[in-house]
Amino acid sequence: MKNPSMVMLRRNFKHIARNPTSVFNAVLMPVVVMLMFVYMLGDAFSVGVPYVDYATPGMLLLAVCYGLGSVATSVNSDMTKGIINRFKVMDVPRGAVLTGHVIASLMTNLIAIAAIIGVAFALGFNPSANFAEWLGVIGIVVLLALACGWLTVALGLFAKTPETAGLASVPLIMLPFFSSAIVPADKMGPGVKQFAEYQPFTPIIESLRGLLNGSAASSDLIAALAWLVGIAVVGYVWATSTFKKRA
Repeated sequence: MKNPSMVMLRRNFKHIARNPTSVFNAVLMPVVVMLMFVYMLGDAFSVGVPYVDYATPGMLLLAVCYGLGSVATSVNSDMTKGIINRFKVMDVPRGAVLTGHVIASLMTNLIAIAAIIGVAFALGFNPSANFAEWLGVIGIVVLLALACGWLTVALGLFAKTPETAGLASVPLIMLPFFSSAIVPADKMGPGVKQFAEYQPFTPIIESLRGLLNGSAASSDLIAALAWLVGIAVVGYVWATSTFKKRA
């Protein structure tokens, strides 16, 4: 018997392949943003290191966030267009539907991250990370993709229409720009600086930056893992409880 989650995953990949816009947002748009900031505007930023080395960790996080809108829309479409009722008749486990969306989002994110890293090296990226630190980077990125995936699924289920579901993910897409992804938080103005320092994405970015530079701070790693686990748990619980109510 086929694994229901794998069936749902294959279904989601077919939907992605038929929607070039979602592929652009998830994979190509982060590359465009990186080229804009690093290749076009990089000389305008003074960060003490080559700007491509500074910006790449933030671009990895942006790569995860840019594809979230299509995930929320897809989840909401399943709820509002009667697909879930058909799955119930076919005796498909409820969890398989949500898991399929999250895993499809994760796989798309990994492709986008691979593209970002490839472009970074083409632009002169020169990390100092050893093998163990690269494993740490991969682990944080995967956990980030899963956490954001579950939170986005929850937002998609909570929204009333596919249009509002897409808009619900906008804060997650914009939040990295108000972190240390583009410039250090201490170079920002009052108010924005404090927000950037204490929002969840900044310690995640600083952890990635530290690992890639071979100088990760334990305080950043602990804060990043705490945020990621917290977001993942909240997203999972919110998504499953909302799904049970609406299905």
